[in-house]
Amino acid sequence: MEASAGLVAGSHNRNELVVIRRDGDPGPKPLRQPNGQVCQICGDDVGLAPGGEHFVACNECAFPVCRDCYEYERREGTQNCPQCKTRYKRLKGCPRVPGDEEEEGVDDLENEFNWDGNESQYGAESTLHGHMTYGRGVDINGVQQPFQLNPNVPLLTNGQMVEDIPPEQHALVPSFMGGGGKRIHPLPYADPSLPVQPRSMDPSKDLAAYGYGSVAWKERMESWKQKQERMHQMRNDGGGDDGDDGDLPLMDEARQPLSRKIPLPSSQINPYRMIIIIRLVVLGFFFHYRVMHPVNDAFALWLISVICEIWFAMSWILDQFPKWFPIERETYLDRLSLRFDKEGQPSQLAPIDFFVSTVDPLKEPPLVTANTVLSILAVDYPVDKVSCYVSDDGAAMLTFEALSETSEFAKKWVPFAKRYSIEPRAPEWYFQQKIDYLKDKVAASFVRERRAMKREYEEFKVRINALVFKAQKVPEEGWTMQDGTPWPGNNVRDHPGMIQVFLGQSGGLDCEGNELPRLVYVSREKRPGYNHHKKAGAMNALVRVSAVLTNAPYLLNLDCDHYINNSKAIKEAMCFMMDPLLGKKVCYVQFPQRFDGIDRHDRYANRNVVFFDINMKGLDGIQGPIYVGTGCVFRRQALYGYDAPKSKKPPSRTCNCWPKWCFCCCCSGNRKHKKKTTKPKTEKKKRLLFFKKEENQSPAYALGEIDEGAPGAENEKAGIVNQQKLEKKFGQSSVFVTSTLLENGGTLKSASPASLLKEAIHVISCGYEDKTDWGKEIGWIYGSVTEDILTGFKMHCHGWRSIYCIPKRPAFKGSAPLNLSDRLHQVLRWALGSIEIFFSNHCPLWYGYGGGLKFLERFSYINSIVYPWTSIPLLAYCTLPAICLLTGKFITPELSNVASLWFMSLFICIFATSILEMRWSGVGVDDWWRNEQFWVIGGVSSHLFAVFQGLLKVIAGVDTSFTVTSKGGDDEEFSELYTFKWTTLLIPPTTLLLLNFIGVVAGVSNAINNGYESWGPLFGKLFFAFWVIVHLYPFLKGLVGRQNRTPTIVIVWSILLASIFSLLWVRIDPFLAKNDGPLLEECGLDCN
Repeated sequence: MEASAGLVAGSHNRNELVVIRRDGDPGPKPLRQPNGQVCQICGDDVGLAPGGEHFVACNECAFPVCRDCYEYERREGTQNCPQCKTRYKRLKGCPRVPGDEEEEGVDDLENEFNWDGNESQYGAESTLHGHMTYGRGVDINGVQQPFQLNPNVPLLTNGQMVEDIPPEQHALVPSFMGGGGKRIHPLPYADPSLPVQPRSMDPSKDLAAYGYGSVAWKERMESWKQKQERMHQMRNDGGGDDGDDGDLPLMDEARQPLSRKIPLPSSQINPYRMIIIIRLVVLGFFFHYRVMHPVNDAFALWLISVICEIWFAMSWILDQFPKWFPIERETYLDRLSLRFDKEGQPSQLAPIDFFVSTVDPLKEPPLVTANTVLSILAVDYPVDKVSCYVSDDGAAMLTFEALSETSEFAKKWVPFAKRYSIEPRAPEWYFQQKIDYLKDKVAASFVRERRAMKREYEEFKVRINALVFKAQKVPEEGWTMQDGTPWPGNNVRDHPGMIQVFLGQSGGLDCEGNELPRLVYVSREKRPGYNHHKKAGAMNALVRVSAVLTNAPYLLNLDCDHYINNSKAIKEAMCFMMDPLLGKKVCYVQFPQRFDGIDRHDRYANRNVVFFDINMKGLDGIQGPIYVGTGCVFRRQALYGYDAPKSKKPPSRTCNCWPKWCFCCCCSGNRKHKKKTTKPKTEKKKRLLFFKKEENQSPAYALGEIDEGAPGAENEKAGIVNQQKLEKKFGQSSVFVTSTLLENGGTLKSASPASLLKEAIHVISCGYEDKTDWGKEIGWIYGSVTEDILTGFKMHCHGWRSIYCIPKRPAFKGSAPLNLSDRLHQVLRWALGSIEIFFSNHCPLWYGYGGGLKFLERFSYINSIVYPWTSIPLLAYCTLPAICLLTGKFITPELSNVASLWFMSLFICIFATSILEMRWSGVGVDDWWRNEQFWVIGGVSSHLFAVFQGLLKVIAGVDTSFTVTSKGGDDEEFSELYTFKWTTLLIPPTTLLLLNFIGVVAGVSNAINNGYESWGPLFGKLFFAFWVIVHLYPFLKGLVGRQNRTPTIVIVWSILLASIFSLLWVRIDPFLAKNDGPLLEECGLDCN
């Protein structure tokens, strides 16, 4: 995959493939040749193989190891490569050791491993990055320095070889690695009960060449001794009562867990749970009273209120109990670096592919997308492990040109951001920070370079703005590229697939000559008559094209307006994904969404703090948070529909004190039964014969659909059947199908970049998903505009668990709608997606039973699809106060002392639950109250329209939409907050406000007319009405707008008081003439 290959456009169905080069693009750059190879263990020259080429010990990563160290490692060590941990294979002329594979035919290295010239060049290229410091020479300015003797350390026999030294008097080096475990340190934990294999040291070499005798070795030995003493003390204190010494090496820092779960203090969580139980009990007595005491003169109002209250109680249960086990998590980045990213050694961190999706550059500004891409390219992660794919689902040339400019600016921005460790690494937000940017900066050149970089960024913004201005008017003949070629995406609904590698492995160096992460532009093919499934289809296209080009085992998807705010966020996620104890069962790591540019009061609850800091923490204690659509790191294998790996049960302990004949008699029946069902070993193995896997690239989990291979002549037939089933599941691409079975990722090294790009065009063709499981069982799931809920739900049903990671510095930040209309339309889209899931086959009410989904996790998913239906009882309940005030009736009879006690107890429990939630979650009162207000605002507007729109779409097939028309705005800060955009979503809450205002006026006037006795019953009705008005107050502010900066509360109370005084004025009638005659009364006699 070369950065200079140009734009590749084509259609697999039409057998078209075109390569369009940009003007001035040079040809592909040759790979750098190695300057020489030094053994990374002992420091000697690697030497030559019998054929005359460089000796290569590991054919997977070509890690430089000399023949002596290779033979010793196979004979006495772990028999694994120190870098990739792949088991060494026997090379020609080397002695066989136990565990070697059976060889067929001639022992021919070239034919057996298919090691051609290109592979040798690839291995040499990997050698340049394989500098490991096991007591050898250090790297200075990236150049390998030859090993030199340390004159301060005495040599054995003064550096002279002594022939008559007995072997038993040579220095001994322990080589036990703890039962074949992976080496983490040169000095692993040694068990005195196990034998130590000796190895003779060459007296002509310095001790430092073996890692001994230096100052670092002494410090390491002292640290090791201290750890052994601590471990011994812990065992004496009762920590090792089970007698299992296998866990003792975990005390080593590099073997410690990469994260830990922090349960909430019992002083916070226990009262919270007690209040929930008490609230349930009080609810039971409350509903008993409400049902058993109807209001006969207002039976309809009473019945409606009781039904609404029962629905609210059920919704509360669905929302409350998934928060029963809230937890927090802590990561250890230092342990991750110690285990997988040691300084001076090749990084063993897993590769990751970033996905950025965009559609319309006029609605999603290219400058925002560019900042997201720049923050990805500058992330604190090994550059050779990072690939960024940008999906342009609108096939806009503006996005393509903006990305081209971004790739050029990245060559200056990325080294600056990494050199000075700035945060955030999105230039727009970095230069807008109102903080002391000189804090913790000690380099004298920082100020000068920062000013120069800011000037470069401003020039970059001008170029992007010029592209946007130019794109406002589309030429009649369509857009053309720099070489005169018509832009392939001129027709948005009918265009070929396009791929452009802007920054790649063989090109795109920054201004300092360092390699940059890969940057790939992707626009999938679109043709009339195909259902492209919007964002979910675009994400699945990125999954396939990335699997062909890079195939990283982990993915991270971001919306185009969500930039990386914490450059170490990926390492935070890897603390869970690469954890040897927890990681294998984790399907994704979800980060909370944080936002920039929101007003201080967060009028419309854009931050959604209650959901992200309370609900999601509760789900993390069950099976993990739900997927929210962005800021999520996925395991690629989980997206392919595989089941989660099941934990192996520990072997049952048997007592060996019984006689052998007794044990045999007891088990003979079971053994006979097992013999009937046991299959031969050859039939148990799942075989895929259409491709050849290496040992470290085995399938993650066996597919249930694959038939068992048959021995002998039937193997070829079984392999063909297996290939057909895989292609039916994943599509007609053998390269992609092969990549799906590689748990640790990786691509075919023998494939050329041209063939990979051609295959990538194939997998993004519009008909590739036909008659496959894409969107049904694989990838992002289709069937709803909220594909994120469905996708996470399917993974949890397969038994996976997810993790909720909240770093101290927010991982990602995005933008949120500020004005009321845009916010309501955003909520409408989410609610409509939930309604679509409710009517689909994947509804959590009936889907996934018997799988891996936990009970309380199902509660959460049910709540996520049922909540829009709450809008109907909520609308009715908010209308009741106005009706009660206008009619003079109420929904409850006159309360007795016992009834008053239940009502008061219920209100106290509601407030106590909220207060305790805020206590253990750290959510502020303002955020909690804004969430409560917008729950009512969204419920009576967006959720209500979503229910009716969903019913029309499902039952009648009518797909309606709502248009938003802008009515005003200004250029000041948060000007969009005061922009009024009329939409039909504003009608229901506006009507509720007017009804309750009229009801309050009518109720107060009626009480004035009827005297003091009517004020008592009026109090409950007024409280009910004010509850509605207070919850709709942010909506009223957005509806009224700024109004020349007049406080909204003044306007509201002015209208209310004016109405009351007007009615009082009419009641008093001051201008009506008074009658001064005698007061006449009716006598009661019938004068007629």
